[in-house]
Amino acid sequence: MAVTINTLRDFKKNGEAFSALTAYDAAFSHVVSEAGVDVILVGDSLGMVLQGHDSTLPVTMEQMCYHVRSVARGNQGALIMADMPFMSYATLPTALENAAELMRSGAHMVKLEGTDWMAETISALSERGIPVCAHLGLTPQFVNKLGGYRIQGREEKQAEQMIDHACQLEAAGADVILLECVPAPLAARITQAVRAPVIGIGAGADTDGQVLVLHDMLGITPGRRPRFVKNFLAEADSVQDAIAAYVEAVKKRTFPSEEHTFKA
Repeated sequence: MAVTINTLRDFKKNGEAFSALTAYDAAFSHVVSEAGVDVILVGDSLGMVLQGHDSTLPVTMEQMCYHVRSVARGNQGALIMADMPFMSYATLPTALENAAELMRSGAHMVKLEGTDWMAETISALSERGIPVCAHLGLTPQFVNKLGGYRIQGREEKQAEQMIDHACQLEAAGADVILLECVPAPLAARITQAVRAPVIGIGAGADTDGQVLVLHDMLGITPGRRPRFVKNFLAEADSVQDAIAAYVEAVKKRTFPSEEHTFKA
């Protein structure tokens, strides 16, 4: 049975954790969805893990649509969430057209990075039948403004703002909230504050779902491994087994553990 936004809402309602992973092509899309991953994120992270850039900013709409089409061909029932790349939703008309293009390519939901300024865009997309995930916390498209890849929400004022922004964006129509690199206690507060399912990456174990970059959880990304990542392939006999282990660990809430969590 295909995973839909209602499936994710039911997971939250029933207290069941759900899993998400990135995929960028048909082969891995098939493997990931067959292993029981609920959400496939076609992330603009492809700019770093596939193209070798030092940020996600160079990724274009044309490239995103290409990879969404590839993932859709291999998908076996997961919900496909697609990133809207840098500046592809800078104005409302641009956002509407680009989101529609991603949906025509095979996405079931689009993801936008930002705070309360996204409310109007999210409302317009939602009114036109396009489900939206609002990405808060560490937002990689803002890396130059943030001054690097830093934990967000450590100060109480910033934490309160993030809670308020999550509530505002849900009210505007966001169907899912994604929190990246925020302290676990803050992520738990946001998860309780909104009715929308909350997906975490580097946000502790109390969110409704977890997401990782596929290449990270397989241990094949060059360079230093982020604290919130676990190499599941290190204890598995195959890629398929590693992904299945990730799904099980998320559902049992044994991942992320303390060692993968930011407390403050």
